[in-house]
Amino acid sequence: MNAIFFKEWIKTRWYLLLACIVTLGFAGYSMLRINRVVELKGAAHVWEVMLSRDAVFVNLLEYVPLLVGILLALVQFIPEMYHKCLKLTLHLPYPQLKMINLMLLYGLLTLVICFATNYILMFVYLQGILAPELYSRILLTALPWYIAGICAYLLIAWVCLEPTWKRRVLNLVISVLLLRVFFLSSDPEAYNGFLPWLTIYSLLTISFSWLSVLRFKAGKQD
Repeated sequence: MNAIFFKEWIKTRWYLLLACIVTLGFAGYSMLRINRVVELKGAAHVWEVMLSRDAVFVNLLEYVPLLVGILLALVQFIPEMYHKCLKLTLHLPYPQLKMINLMLLYGLLTLVICFATNYILMFVYLQGILAPELYSRILLTALPWYIAGICAYLLIAWVCLEPTWKRRVLNLVISVLLLRVFFLSSDPEAYNGFLPWLTIYSLLTISFSWLSVLRFKAGKQD
């Protein structure tokens, strides 16, 4: 496991550093926007805007986790397919599906760490100026966007691991339709009742990559 994680780390370390900087930059900028409103009009005005206009002040973050998840999958798995490394990896004396699971687990863990730093930054700042009901409203509204990033990572990994181009196009269309579910509503906390199901739904997409690997092992190629 350590060897697999180290191999994935070598491939993705610079991208992960950039992803953390960018996501923290967007989260930090969103907090600075709130801070500017607080300095100009006071925290009471922030409360009033949130309650009367359903503002959450973090709309800039909506598609950032999605892009981070997509790019991580591309950085991690395109080299595997382009350089024919996957064939060699699957011939190692190790269970094949377990190998793929560990590669995907590495990506999931790094994404969770990256996204958790965003949440820690936002929580530390917001709990100092807002009541729990209000800062939890912001954090819960943003949570589906971060789950979408995890789901996007698993779906694009599935697309990358698919050995034939026709099937990749089909997989990509299916992935877009599945990811659309996360952005059907822009209302604050619109997904609260579905968060456990969204999480389960996202994690289950890991099984899609198994199908691509099985097709690869069966010799399905362009």
